[in-house]
Amino acid sequence: MGSLFSFRTFWRDLKSNRSMLLVSTVLFVVGIIAGILLVEPLGNYLREQLQQLQIVKGQLDQGQHVELNYFVFIFLNNAIKSILIIYLGVFIGIVPVFFLVMNGMIIGFLLRTYDMQGQDVVTLIVKGLLPHGIFEIPAILIAAAYSLKLGKLVLDSLTTWNPAGRYQLKIAWKQFMRSTITASFWIVIILFVAAIIESTITFWLMKA
Repeated sequence: MGSLFSFRTFWRDLKSNRSMLLVSTVLFVVGIIAGILLVEPLGNYLREQLQQLQIVKGQLDQGQHVELNYFVFIFLNNAIKSILIIYLGVFIGIVPVFFLVMNGMIIGFLLRTYDMQGQDVVTLIVKGLLPHGIFEIPAILIAAAYSLKLGKLVLDSLTTWNPAGRYQLKIAWKQFMRSTITASFWIVIILFVAAIIESTITFWLMKA
């Protein structure tokens, strides 16, 4: 069981899934660009998403241990969503595509809104996104990549009927389901680190 949770196993699996990781990254970047360019057409919807986040932020700010409140919320929210995303790929990959594009659009919309209001976008990126984002964003992209791989396996299973192909799919399914356990373990660890940084360093930088 030790090798199942080793970083070497995780890294090996990740390299074998690099094509889907690339697709995840492209979808996320497309979402960011769409959020920047489609401020007016999608403005109301995206503003509602940000307003909901502001409501949650206000509730977290009211507690006695604000940093701890942020950490617990951020970690549980991101960890649960990321693990769910992996297995929701069973719906032929539709969920991760929507998840990646929408999250990218929210970031793009936020950056564009800051720029339109005359605020310093570079400061927002350096202080508000970069410290925890270097851990959180890759973890989300990895989770989505596994979800897309699951979607492909489902699609292949629905369209492959020859005995040799079915046998190869059986092996691929077994390897993939094992790899999702390893990936989930390391994604949670990465998001744990990201939540610590976001609830402390990012929190303090944005308050300064």
